[in-house]
Amino acid sequence: MKILLFGKNGQLGWELQRSLVPLGDLVALDADSKEFCGDFTNLEGIANTIRDIAPDVIVNAAAYTAVDKAESDQAVAHAINALAPALLAQEAKRLGACLVHYSTDYVFDGSGATPWKETDRVAPLSVYGKTKLEGDVAIQNAGGRYLIFRTSWIYAARGDNFAKTMLRLAQTRESLNVINDQVGAPTGADLLADLTAHCLLQLRLRPELSGVYHVAASGETTWYDYACFVIERARRDGVSVLVKEGAINPIPTSDYPVPAARPRNSRLDTQKFRTAFQLYLPHWQQGMIRMLTEMAGTF
Repeated sequence: MKILLFGKNGQLGWELQRSLVPLGDLVALDADSKEFCGDFTNLEGIANTIRDIAPDVIVNAAAYTAVDKAESDQAVAHAINALAPALLAQEAKRLGACLVHYSTDYVFDGSGATPWKETDRVAPLSVYGKTKLEGDVAIQNAGGRYLIFRTSWIYAARGDNFAKTMLRLAQTRESLNVINDQVGAPTGADLLADLTAHCLLQLRLRPELSGVYHVAASGETTWYDYACFVIERARRDGVSVLVKEGAINPIPTSDYPVPAARPRNSRLDTQKFRTAFQLYLPHWQQGMIRMLTEMAGTF
């Protein structure tokens, strides 16, 4: 099996390089790759790359994820999140290849407190969410075999993420203000990568599994409780932090204005995924503890 991976150096792409290697011949690209084009703003180059490699599986871990910047950089966000995935789907259909693509809870408006199902009404609040949704729809309409995994709050030991930002700030500030009215489940890139490998094998044997799935770690938390967990765990593990105990303050979203609106409710109902693939989704704290242990000594 020949696998073509885009976005190899992102948090998820880095982990996918590890998880996909045992499945076959892996060609992994990013935007700066030389031999083949991995730049999603160059659609002709991407099409030529797919035709030259002729993969059995295309895995797209590339995305425009700068949520606030997307509000003013709409053309580039649209090219990377919408036009490029549409092209991948068309080329995958032409080759008879499977396409794996990663989406987001930002396709929903974040209302209510019920976990979102795949069949719920989509209503993105931001340019990022709108462009990701457009990519999702284009893949579904292309008519090929695909897996779209909508997930939330991705983190990894490699790259930037909320947990690492909180740890850095905790070492330079005596107090922190953290949003306490947005709810989701931090989900490890390593978990998503391993699940992807399992699901790909199943999809090749059972094409009827093609579809959209919500995939996230189990449990839920707010950004505030997430920050408290990370910092207290780091303190317990001997990391020197300046922020004082009890000095992490919960604040509402309205106290932290940003260009792009965030969904308040990022809960995802994963029942469809767990039933279809018979896979277990561990609690978010398990993966977070593993990452913090892996990063021990780097802070």
